[in-house]
Amino acid sequence: MRVLAKVHRLDGYPVNWPDRPGEWLSHGPLLGSWVAELEGRLVGHVTLSPGGEDDLAPILWSERNGATRDMTAVVGRLFVAPEARGRRIGALLIGRAVEEARRRGLHAVLDVVASDTAAAALYERLGWELMAAVEQQWSPHQTVVVRCYAAPS
Repeated sequence: MRVLAKVHRLDGYPVNWPDRPGEWLSHGPLLGSWVAELEGRLVGHVTLSPGGEDDLAPILWSERNGATRDMTAVVGRLFVAPEARGRRIGALLIGRAVEEARRRGLHAVLDVVASDTAAAALYERLGWELMAAVEQQWSPHQTVVVRCYAAPS
């Protein structure tokens, strides 16, 4: 949670700091969760989960592919410690989550807030397809634009 707090202070991720960050990181159901270590220190994290009601990417992917939402898995909770960036840790974590989705016969998708340009640039460098940018009402006083991506086939 210390690494997540650093990322939040520097990058604003997650957009809204959770009341219980430990629960937020492991909020289920999960298909998998992985961490990255560098020189014995935790430096990154990612999860893979079934799509929830608020996840737009599974809906978009299933509509485009004539499939059901349960044919997708959502990559989420991805972050890398600021001091460990530039070492492909984010790409390795994403790769591990996509590998697990494929092993289960699922297609990996994700949603990212449009203001997180570094994350969007990473997904695009890795060949993820931008399906849409959609405005979402997160609360009565908070509207965000979410970019929805699908992993390369």
